[in-house]
Amino acid sequence: MQILLSSESLTNIRFPNLGIELNNVPTGIDVFGYHVAFYGIVIGLGMLLGWLIAEWMAKKTGQSTELYLDFALIAIIVSVIFTRLGYVLFALDEFIDNPLEIFNIRSGGLMIYGGIFGAILSAIVFTRIKKYPFWLLADTGCIGLITGQIIGRWGNFFNREAFGKFTDGLFAMQLNIRDVSYDFSMSEASLQEKFAGRQAAFDRIMEIRKNIVTVGGVEYIQVHPTFLYESLWNLCLLIILIIYTKHKKFDGEIMLLYLAGYGLGRLWIEGLRTDQLFLWGTPIPISQLISILMILISLTMIIMKRRKLARSK
Repeated sequence: MQILLSSESLTNIRFPNLGIELNNVPTGIDVFGYHVAFYGIVIGLGMLLGWLIAEWMAKKTGQSTELYLDFALIAIIVSVIFTRLGYVLFALDEFIDNPLEIFNIRSGGLMIYGGIFGAILSAIVFTRIKKYPFWLLADTGCIGLITGQIIGRWGNFFNREAFGKFTDGLFAMQLNIRDVSYDFSMSEASLQEKFAGRQAAFDRIMEIRKNIVTVGGVEYIQVHPTFLYESLWNLCLLIILIIYTKHKKFDGEIMLLYLAGYGLGRLWIEGLRTDQLFLWGTPIPISQLISILMILISLTMIIMKRRKLARSK
């Protein structure tokens, strides 16, 4: 079998303020001339590790590990479909002229919140069919879900995407302007038309353009590595959830803490990003809106449940 690092995009990724330069970072591998993106490989690895840690947690809490294999096989498929549907729902303009592109996942365009909702929907249906406690499965399953998110975000690193606005901070990341999916050569007038009514998004792009740097004759944008921020945030949240599992007050508390904790981190990180999806006809980033709702609903449910438990004592 002939497997080679893809020469499709071999360029450097630099972290100048950390003194780190990663040379000739590929986007994937070529297998018999067919390009296999690291993005898909990393997401697949995240799914595998997510399932394994969910099984580990199930065994640790005295549950059937086979049940979680059955659930994972269903939830993964449904979640992938919903990640795409979530993106399409809030980026309809991209598919009006060519609706068949909706099915071309290789072209990019996924929304993590769609995947989360797909996983929750899968859990609701699965537990009803199996007559298994939904909240118990949710507590265990979310440990696997966030593990997949920790790993999966590194797919954005290899794709040079999901980056933030300009920064000269410690973690500033420089990307070859030729590698990113965004067209920074677009005229200012075209950008104003594209971001009409969304001044903050327009300002972020213009700030990046004004701070393009040239190193060794190559132009780089310099931005926040938001994929890294989210991966590290999720890692910290995973550790907290695992430690707290043996102290939880009720089934479902781990899941609710996951939703609130992830929502809080995503609310902050989404405010840095330049590839936001917006609520139709508004300047409101849909992921930030969902984050706020998740935080409020989850914390309210935790408070109400704890009060109910306190009154029953």
